[in-house]
Parts: sequence; C-alpha cells; structure tokens
Amino acid sequence: MVASQETLDKLEDIGLNMYERKIYSALLGRGVSTAGELSEMTNVPRSRAYDVLESLAEKGFAVIKSSKPMEYVSIPPQQAIENIKKQHRQELQEKIGRLEDFKESEAVSELESLYDQGLELVDPADMSGSLKGSRQIQQHQGTMFQDANESIRILTSEEGLKDLRENHMSTLQEAKDQGVNVKILAPVSDENFEHYEGLKNVAELRHLSEDEEFNTPEGRFSIVDNDAVTMSMTHEEVHSTQDSAFWSQSDHLAENTMAPVFETLWNNAGKEPEKPDSVKGPE
Repeated sequence: MVASQETLDKLEDIGLNMYERKIYSALLGRGVSTAGELSEMTNVPRSRAYDVLESLAEKGFAVIKSSKPMEYVSIPPQQAIENIKKQHRQELQEKIGRLEDFKESEAVSELESLYDQGLELVDPADMSGSLKGSRQIQQHQGTMFQDANESIRILTSEEGLKDLRENHMSTLQEAKDQGVNVKILAPVSDENFEHYEGLKNVAELRHLSEDEEFNTPEGRFSIVDNDAVTMSMTHEEVHSTQDSAFWSQSDHLAENTMAPVFETLWNNAGKEPEKPDSVKGPE
C-alpha cells in the first residue's frame, strides 16, 4: 500500500524525491521489507530501489538490516522527522561556520579591495538596477542599512512597518548604536501599533495620517546617507514573488530628489499616533 497523492506531496516538501516518497510510504505499510518487494509494490525500478533505500537510511527514514537477502526497517514518521531536523540543523551550523571563517579570512579583504577598485571606475549613474521578489528587496535593504554611516530615512506603509520590525530590527539597532540617525515615517493603525511601539527604541518615528495636509502616500522608499535610494515599484497587494523595487547609488537622486520629499512629509506628519483602545489605560 502506498500513501495518498496528497501525503506524497507533503513528503516532497520535506525533501524526499518521487522514488523516496513511494518507497518510504510502502515500507511503512510493511514495517520490514526487501528492495525487490518494495520495487514491485511501487513500480520503482529494482536497480534504483537499492539506491533509494540507502538514501532513506542516510536521511533517517529507514534502517538497513544485516541479513540475506538484505532487508530494510521503516522508521516511524515522528522519529524520521526529528532525524531530518537534526541533520538540517547540523548542516546549517556547518555552513554558517564556513561563512564566518570565510568572512574573517584574507580572501574577503582581497575581494573588498577588488570591489573598491572597480567602484572607482564606475559612473554613479551605472550603479542602479531593479530588484525582484520581496526576499531580494529585503536583503538589499538590509545591506544598505548595514552600510549606513550617517542617516537612514524610511517611508513605508502599515505592513512595511511590520516588515521593518520583523526583518531589520537588529540591523537598525546596530546602526543607531553606531550613531546613525534613523527616521521612519509610516501610517499607524490599531493593526500595526505594536510594531510602531517596538521600533521606537531604534528610530525616530512619525505617523502619517490621512487627516494631514499631506495624505498618506502610496509609495515606499528608503534613503541611506543621501547617496543611496531604494524605491518600491509595485503595490503591496501583489504576490511576494512579483514585488519589485528600483535601487540607485546616485547621490543626486537621493539628496536632491528623494530627501526633500521625505523631509516635507516628515515635517508635516503627526509625531504621535492615537493609541488603540486595547492599549489605553483606564480613564
């Protein structure tokens, strides 16, 4: 007996290929079996069944018995999940360790030197491009915030305020600790008030209200040190994979175009939003 297609699809989500999914589910139904028996049950070629079962054993989904013919014992699903979680944690720690070692190596210093040399030859107008997908945009913004020396100015949305707290809080805290002036301008409502409160320790915040002379803008952008800009190019309603943004290292765009827009909005925004009823004290 092989599991339903829906269950097989779920097994794919945790890293089992098609043959592994079929053979593991069949092995669970038998408890102990040979490669030949499982091959017949699942229509997996016998020549492949041995490799698949060996792979399942390495991943912690089966145990190989020392017998003739060779038999395989299924590992209960809960235990198998813990086995693969442990493997992923170990692999992640090893990868992080290699990255940390590389970060401290002379190789990175050499690469940084090459980057600096190349940067001197590049026209600032060429240092621009597009970003596709929320993850890439978040990574790029995080890099910009890390490179800040003087100021970070962010205009964002209600949902964007949540994103800043969940994905960039520690980076903004480090920037503030290093003397970078951080300002965040966003509409605040009952739904995102907790994120507004959470960011107050790392930035100056002002509330954009629809009642202000300058109504809440649709766009989202960030300016770092008056020489780098990232601007959203899509509405928040799009799927995260379709989210797109424009970035530029142009100090002209940052200082002469976007910074005045931010400062105008900042100066006309409310300093404190109204607290939602859920956090108000007794009257």
